[in-house]
Amino acid sequence: MESCTECGAPMGPQSCDELFDALLALDHARQAPWGPLHGVSVSCFLLQHPGRLPADDGAMAWALLQAYLAGGLDAVNQLVGQARRGNSHRVKGRSSDDVRDTARPPRDAPRSRFSVTIHDVAVDGSFPSSEFAERVRAWAAATVEAWSCDT
Repeated sequence: MESCTECGAPMGPQSCDELFDALLALDHARQAPWGPLHGVSVSCFLLQHPGRLPADDGAMAWALLQAYLAGGLDAVNQLVGQARRGNSHRVKGRSSDDVRDTARPPRDAPRSRFSVTIHDVAVDGSFPSSEFAERVRAWAAATVEAWSCDT
């Protein structure tokens, strides 16, 4: 079976893009457990598919995963709130760059495969709610570990 060239996950029965679209649909319903973990899920996906990273080269995604693994959703929500306030047109001289404190993934995109991918989080393609938060935490940890690896 063919593998994703970026994350190493199997390309079937659904591609990473198809699974990501399905996850976004669940996220945007804003229902637990998917909605509250939207930023973490998007960050994991982008860092595991670095060809899709935004102009900040993954700085915000990296900062979100660091916050999540250190302090859970409360830390993520605090970081997102700071970024929103920093991006407000009412705030002069402060940008969301201040929130990220120039955080960047510590190196170029990993060449190795990730130990947990969107396929693992999806289980059967439906992203079942049972143990979803635990699977996302494992996804975040695997993403950070791969980007942090010195090899």
